[in-house]
Amino acid sequence: MNITKTKIEDLFIIVPEIHSDNRGYFIESFNSINFKNIFSEINFIQDNESKSQYGVLRGLHYQNYPYDQTKLVRVSYGEVLDVALDLRKNSKTFGEYCSVILSSKNKKQFLIPKGFAHGYVVLSDYAIFQYKVDNIYNPEYEGGIIFNDPELNIDWKINHNDLIISEKDLKFKTIIDLKNEK
Repeated sequence: MNITKTKIEDLFIIVPEIHSDNRGYFIESFNSINFKNIFSEINFIQDNESKSQYGVLRGLHYQNYPYDQTKLVRVSYGEVLDVALDLRKNSKTFGEYCSVILSSKNKKQFLIPKGFAHGYVVLSDYAIFQYKVDNIYNPEYEGGIIFNDPELNIDWKINHNDLIISEKDLKFKTIIDLKNEK
C-alpha cells in the first residue's frame, strides 16, 4: 500500500496495490497485520456501508470523547468528494480541512483520525461508500459542522441548489461556534 501524508498532521491518503490483468483486478483493501505495522494504535471494530445518489451530502459529522472515532473510508462504486476537517483544539491546523476524490476507479482510501469532522458528497449517479471505525457510534455524543460554513468555504464541487442534505445536517453549528465552546 502507498501512504501519502496530507497537509494536516495524522491525516493520510492510502492507495492499495492494484493487481490488474485481462480478467479484471484484485486489491487487498485492508490487511490488519500490515495496517498495525504502520498504525499500531488503531484497532477497527466495525465496518459500515452507505449507498447514496448524486448530490447527497452527508456531514460534516463527528463523535465527541469518549466515542470519538478514527475512520478508514473508501468508495467501492461511484465517486465522492470526501472532506476531513481538523477539530483538534490544540492543533496548529484547527479549522483547516483536506478534501480528496475517492472513487471505484482510483481505489484511494482516506484515514481520518479522532478529532476530525468528516463528510462527503456524491459526484456520480450514485455511490457506495464504505468505512471502518475504531469505536461505536453513540448519538448522544454526535456533533456536526454546517456544510456551508463561510469560515471554511468548502468547495463541494456541486451547486448548493442540487445538494440533498438531511434536516439534522442542516442544523449543525459553525466552526466559530465550536471554537467558542468551553
